[in-house]
Amino acid sequence: KSAIGCSLPECSVVVRSAVDGEPSGRPDVVSDTCGNVWLMGQMVSVVRKPSSVPGVVRFETNRSLTGQGHEQFSSVDDAVGPRPAAELARRLLGTGHVESVHVFSNQITVNLSRGFDDAGLDEVVGSLYQYWLPGMEPTFEAVEEPAAAAAPAGGEAAGGGSEYERRVPALLIERSRAAMERWKAKAAG
Repeated sequence: KSAIGCSLPECSVVVRSAVDGEPSGRPDVVSDTCGNVWLMGQMVSVVRKPSSVPGVVRFETNRSLTGQGHEQFSSVDDAVGPRPAAELARRLLGTGHVESVHVFSNQITVNLSRGFDDAGLDEVVGSLYQYWLPGMEPTFEAVEEPAAAAAPAGGEAAGGGSEYERRVPALLIERSRAAMERWKAKAAG
């Protein structure tokens, strides 16, 4: 039985490469023998370009990471924010093999730390948009319903109460409560 979705006992899961469709250990595409397919993120196509400077490695991708802007990262602390270039720099600098990273559009220039080579760096770049790996278990977080948290009237909002009441100003809680009552009255009548 496939662990992903098909209920037929003779069905099995096959992990395939998104590039050539051949069975692969890379988690590009997961399919089963019944023909169901689940994409598991997008692999970035990476081409290593030659550099005439020792200790410098260049990569070109099929995705623009910065638009037309240049971004330079010399440490993990420089790579702030959720931008693709910053995330890639954090990953590359986190390997310990990289001294600095420069990103311009789809071109990545990596200055290697002394004594290290570029082994495995193309996989770091290629897996930038890969969000699901074999063996990962999905996690679910319980979301507190604002209407349920706002149910107690009056005094609890000022004295602490629920997390919802501590984070949301009392005026907004009251406006939300009044709007919900109006909506319920309109839906019922």
